Amino acid sequence: MSDTLFQNDRLFRTLLDNLGEGVYFTDTRRRIQYWNKAAERITGYLSDEVLGRCCADNILMHTDFDGNPLCQSHCPLAATMHDLTNRTGKLFLHHKAGHRVPVFVTTAPIHDENGTVIGGLETFHDATTEMSAISQVDELKAQSLLCAVTGVGNRRYAEQMLSTKFSEMKQTDSCLGLVFMDIDRFKALNDQYGHRIGDIALKMVARTLANAMRSSDFLGRWGGEEFIAILPNLHKPQLQTFAERLRALVERSSANISNGTLVVTISVGAVVAGPDDEIDSIVQRADALMYKSKSQGRNRVTVE
Repeated sequence: MSDTLFQNDRLFRTLLDNLGEGVYFTDTRRRIQYWNKAAERITGYLSDEVLGRCCADNILMHTDFDGNPLCQSHCPLAATMHDLTNRTGKLFLHHKAGHRVPVFVTTAPIHDENGTVIGGLETFHDATTEMSAISQVDELKAQSLLCAVTGVGNRRYAEQMLSTKFSEMKQTDSCLGLVFMDIDRFKALNDQYGHRIGDIALKMVARTLANAMRSSDFLGRWGGEEFIAILPNLHKPQLQTFAERLRALVERSSANISNGTLVVTISVGAVVAGPDDEIDSIVQRADALMYKSKSQGRNRVTVE
């Protein structure tokens, strides 16, 4: 009998490890009991790094889509174990490299043979809007349009996209959101920890921002520690919400480094361009608003 149980358990784990979705189980105290291969791939955490740990213990650190933390008081898995109701939703989790990853999540309670709740199950899959197919990324690299450090569009590509999106806006008599973002105190970070840590911060911020974009949006590195997002068809109320979401998600991102945890914030300036605007003036306005956010205390959003 024990051999049969062992074989069934091994088959069960093999099946779960071959799923494309991340899967993990916890006990009723939310300590992780199982972590499949897709969970490793999506989060960057190996099973040996998470088994036995509480899922809220600086591992997944779920946030909602506005960057609000969920693990302590609004954990969907804990709620499911409490009221026995399955849940689904789109959240952001924390990747081991530091950035935020959007995922579709489903939670369910786990019962023993007597119907007693003994734990919870969460499945999740990556909801990232991919920048493009691999072949297109290779083409962009060949044209020197990608930033080598962050993997997002570089200044040259951003200027091309800005021109293209402005032309489309004028032709369709629509609007265009423009967001400038700058990592706060980046020079001090580089001076204190060196350029390697600075590059980690740049990558973390870029990945978090890119993962929050819609399929129609563009994200680029404008220069230094400054990023630009081009957002078609966003009016001011939507732009305010979107820009605040970007700020909050970056604030909730963190990367483990040799001497602690790396956390950064961004200052944001955002404007809505209309058919009568010109590129140079709208860029200057967004940049000025970003510096206004810095002058008012950093880690904030200013929208015009």
